[in-house]
Amino acid sequence: MKKIKLTALLLGMASVAMAQTAGTQNLELPFYQVLIGIILTLLAITLLLVIYTLQKVAQLLKREALGEKYVEVAEVVELTIWEKMLSLKPLSAEKDVELDHDFDGIKELNNPIPPWFNVLFLGTIVIGFAYFMYFHVFEAGPLQGQEYKNELALAEKQKADYVKKAGNLIDENSVTILTDGSKLKEGEQVFATKCAVCHGEKGEGKVGPNLVDEYWLHGGSVQEVFKSIKYGWPSKGMVAWQNSMNGGQMQQLTSYILSIQGTNPAGAKEPQGEKVITTPTVDSTLASSQTDSIK
Repeated sequence: MKKIKLTALLLGMASVAMAQTAGTQNLELPFYQVLIGIILTLLAITLLLVIYTLQKVAQLLKREALGEKYVEVAEVVELTIWEKMLSLKPLSAEKDVELDHDFDGIKELNNPIPPWFNVLFLGTIVIGFAYFMYFHVFEAGPLQGQEYKNELALAEKQKADYVKKAGNLIDENSVTILTDGSKLKEGEQVFATKCAVCHGEKGEGKVGPNLVDEYWLHGGSVQEVFKSIKYGWPSKGMVAWQNSMNGGQMQQLTSYILSIQGTNPAGAKEPQGEKVITTPTVDSTLASSQTDSIK
């Protein structure tokens, strides 16, 4: 009994301490955490009541084994508050709660439902009503469908952050030519927004040299083109893109530039630099669309 009272006291002190901490730190707990706290509290109370009930039943069984001595003592012992709440009766009083019918010598006792069960049952009704009002009536919290969408959006953001971080691992030493049509398409979009103003929409060259012939001012290999994009040539008006593009984007742009070799668009600027023979591999899914756009 002392252990049970001590456990209840510790639970009460812990609850008060958590409440004071939340009050001093002005914490706003999500509703589901509050529900979990209520459920755990009810379970703890239920567990204490069950333990106490088992303890009292064991005491009653022990008293029943004493026979007449117990009857004499029971007449002078008053029921405690717990015994009144739990409606406990000794085995010697079974005659008072027996029902009239029996089956094969087995009789049914008219025992009331334990109060701890009623508390737990009514508690689930209260929690269910609070859940319904919070989520479905006031719509103060997201439903499962919305939570799923929120998790998907968060996963997409985390994926984008990872891809961006992983793209920075690509440099002029590890870069390779991409042949995937979707990647080249992304490189084409980057070219249209960042490079077309100087090199032309089709790479025919304007202020800057054309990018469709075999002549290069600073090398035509995938590593050299990547390096020119990354660090630029400020003395010649070529800006460095390393601060506004990650390695993956520069790799896509490099691969697209090498994929338009030999397209010979109308109005191409005269060759500049030294001739470099390159044989880039172009994705077949993009080749036809590039040819159509060039024509």
